[in-house]
Amino acid sequence: MKRAPLLVLAGTVAGFVGVLTFHTRPVSSATPGGTGGTGAAASPAATPSQPAAGPARTAPAPGTAGSAGPDGAGGAIRSAEGISVNFSYGVLNVEVTVSGTRITNVSVPNLQTAEPTSQQISDQAIPMLRAEVLQAQSANVNGISGATFTSQAYVQSLHAALDKLNVQ
Repeated sequence: MKRAPLLVLAGTVAGFVGVLTFHTRPVSSATPGGTGGTGAAASPAATPSQPAAGPARTAPAPGTAGSAGPDGAGGAIRSAEGISVNFSYGVLNVEVTVSGTRITNVSVPNLQTAEPTSQQISDQAIPMLRAEVLQAQSANVNGISGATFTSQAYVQSLHAALDKLNVQ
C-alpha cells in the first residue's frame, strides 16, 4: 500500500515530462492542392482583405471545338476562384476548374491559418474534401470530422466558385 502513492507520483511526473517534450511535425510552407498562399501563420483578424476573385477564365479544350457532349464533359475549360472565407482558424479560398459542367480540378490557392495545429488539420482535410468534390461532382459533400470549420469554409468558397461558372 505504501508503494501506490509513489507509483502515482512517478506516473504523473512521467506524463508531465512527456507532454512538455512533445513536438509536432514542422509546418510546411506549401499549401495543399494549391500553388499560391504562404502557409505562414496569421491571425484571422489581422489577415488583409482579399481582392474579389475575378471573372471565370475560359480556354478552349483541345480537340473539342467548344461543343459539350451529352454528359457535359466536352466544351471549354473554365476556372473560377471562390470568395475568401474567414473561419475560426484562418482564411481560405477555393479555385475550381470545369470542362463543360464536369468538375476536373479543385485547389486551394490561398490558405492562411492561425497556428500550426490548424495548418496540420487543413493539410489533412483539404485533400479529402477535394476527393469528395471530384467524386460527387458538386459541392454537396460531407464535412471532415475534426475539421468542421475548415470544411464549412471550403464548401462556402466552392459554392461561390461554382456559381460564377454556372455549374450546379
